[in-house]
Amino acid sequence: MRLTRFLNRATVMACLASPAAAADFSDPTWPCVQRKIETLSLGLMWPHPVEDASDEISQALAVQIGDLADTLALRRVELEDIKPLVQQFSDAHQKDVAILGQVFSRVFDTLSTRRAQIIKGIGTFSLGQIELAEKIDASRQEMSDLLAQDTPDFDRIDGIEEQLDWDQLIHSDRQQSIQYLCETPQLIERRLFSISQMLQQASK
Repeated sequence: MRLTRFLNRATVMACLASPAAAADFSDPTWPCVQRKIETLSLGLMWPHPVEDASDEISQALAVQIGDLADTLALRRVELEDIKPLVQQFSDAHQKDVAILGQVFSRVFDTLSTRRAQIIKGIGTFSLGQIELAEKIDASRQEMSDLLAQDTPDFDRIDGIEEQLDWDQLIHSDRQQSIQYLCETPQLIERRLFSISQMLQQASK
């Protein structure tokens, strides 16, 4: 019985491949196919000068700017649904590009900060996956060494095998979420560009 278990495990070990973390980890904090751009530039998205006008605008206008910017920054809200609100705001302020620039600046600060936090989270996630992959490799090597012994410690092998199955399941499940994580910074960039275009269009 023990010999049969030994042979079965030896066959399984011979067929085991390296975990899915065989991706290029030249930058261990960035597992994504997309090029890593850590910070965004407001000037590349908004073609007009944006100055700090916090001391020059009324409190009521500051509240209106903040409310519109906060709404625009909500990624769950479709921009097409907000377009009439943006046009209404622009018309109410004589299509003032400076005021619309204040709106975009507020949105940019919110979403670029959120994007930076996501990129940092991707880095932490990636390092965790690498660490788990190394643990899986070490467990496989230990199991292989134990199976190669004349009198294998099957109790120890059973424990390693159970933990290895669990670690591989966790690693695989997490790996499936990488694509979504990697797309999120790009989705934020696209939203910022779309908001910029919408605000510019509303000023005409």
